[in-house]
Amino acid sequence: MNNTDKLYERRKKSVPNALGIFNPSSIQSAKGAIIIDADGRELIDFAGGIGVNNAGHGVPEIIEAIKSQADKFIHASFNVSVYEQYLDLTEKLCEILPHGESTKAMLTLSGAESVENAIKIARAVTGKSGIICYDGSFHGRTMMAMTLTSNVKYKEGAGPYAPEVYRLEFPYYKPSMSARMTSDEFDDLMIMKLHKTFSSTVSVSQTAAIILELVQGEGGFTVASKKYVQYLRKFCTENNIFLIFDEVQSGFGRTGKWAAFEHYGVTPDLSTWAKSMGGGMPIGAVIGKQEIMDAVKPGLIGGTYLGNPLSCVASLASINYMQKNNINAAGEKVGKIVRDRFNQLQTKYPKNITDVRGLGAMLAIEFFNPETKMPDGDTTKAIVNKCLEKGLIVITSGTYGNCIRILSPLFIEDEILEKGLSILEQTIEEILS
Repeated sequence: MNNTDKLYERRKKSVPNALGIFNPSSIQSAKGAIIIDADGRELIDFAGGIGVNNAGHGVPEIIEAIKSQADKFIHASFNVSVYEQYLDLTEKLCEILPHGESTKAMLTLSGAESVENAIKIARAVTGKSGIICYDGSFHGRTMMAMTLTSNVKYKEGAGPYAPEVYRLEFPYYKPSMSARMTSDEFDDLMIMKLHKTFSSTVSVSQTAAIILELVQGEGGFTVASKKYVQYLRKFCTENNIFLIFDEVQSGFGRTGKWAAFEHYGVTPDLSTWAKSMGGGMPIGAVIGKQEIMDAVKPGLIGGTYLGNPLSCVASLASINYMQKNNINAAGEKVGKIVRDRFNQLQTKYPKNITDVRGLGAMLAIEFFNPETKMPDGDTTKAIVNKCLEKGLIVITSGTYGNCIRILSPLFIEDEILEKGLSILEQTIEEILS
């Protein structure tokens, strides 16, 4: 039994089975896009800690920031003693992610906590309770976030769920739909369904917010229609409904922009963040228009550990590092290389690979079984395991687990990226041939 297997044996004895295994790998150290596992093997990281390591592993500036802060103080609670590390970060977030003329931000511990607070803010400020979310969404595993999440595997048996939550079809136009309707016809249909919801399910006078991921993470990297999102902005403004974008996985260069919403020419009222915001440390944020953030009653939002100073300095160091080295250009570059390779694979296996989708470097490839005409989660699972044998870490996504998603560090060396894509391509060819 190797060291990785021994770790998984230990895992069985003290960790609940309910904590899923997305990839059966291990780690003892990492640098850039390379992980060294418990047996000393080099593995190329295309999972990025589930989208956390856009800047890569072992960034010296982040490490030094954490070490330096640890010598000063580790915890105080921002509600008790104000400290500059928190303010340095919120000022930076408001600078690079403005929400209108004036922006404010609060810090959280995670993406789910960001979502919980964004919904709380929307309900408190509007005085309304209804929340609209979408099929295929993933917003976290806490009560409200779990309710908003679409896939039942993340919440089965954990009800009853939070009330006053309503779900719409996600506005993603799949190229295979072209035989039935154009993209414009699809957008018009989605807009019609939006209006129908507010006449047959919940009224606008009861609706506090609409929340969506512009690029769905666990949902398989489906991309929201630009026409629909722009209409949604207009609709929300006219009806005093807050528009919330969940940018937890799509933020900080992943789509080739700081925020996915920059691709749409639309500014949300509130947005939620985490993952690559922290450079590997647990931290998140809710960012919003000043008039909204300041309308919340004191004490309604906050928490003991929110904006932990170690996480604050790590986040600021990571953002500065990404800004200095142009993370957005890196996202565009990586995205083009990956998309080209995925398109080639789809051309070679059109019956098995039914879609290549995403935005920037947030890309996925979708598999269907040509015989059953059903999503092929078995193939993607086999690809994950075979790639690991060959030295590549990848993970799946999609409601049926039938997509392979790419979340590699964006500052990845060309030769490592190409090697990883070659391993993935060879594995797909071996399994599909």
